[in-house]
Amino acid sequence: MAYSSNLSDAEWKIIEPLLPSKKQTRPPLWTKRQILDGIFYQLKNGCNWCDLPRDLPPYSTVFWYYKQWRETGALDQILEALHQKVRQQVQKNRSGQP
Repeated sequence: MAYSSNLSDAEWKIIEPLLPSKKQTRPPLWTKRQILDGIFYQLKNGCNWCDLPRDLPPYSTVFWYYKQWRETGALDQILEALHQKVRQQVQKNRSGQP
């Protein structure tokens, strides 16, 4: 199911390289994009972690990644990258460029 907080393909292209990667011993059950969709759902709606919809990864997984990425600064890097893209877009619109 799609939520208004889900990442678009364009947003995912910007964010994906910013996420830390670690050597996997087994294939993950959930993609990083699905986990981020869970994080953004919770942040946008302000619900308890345990109230995430069932079609998103389990709240314990989403919250664990949220804590890890927050502590490593990955979430700050994502916000900074998206902020820069928005600023670039505003500058293009001001200068009359498409």
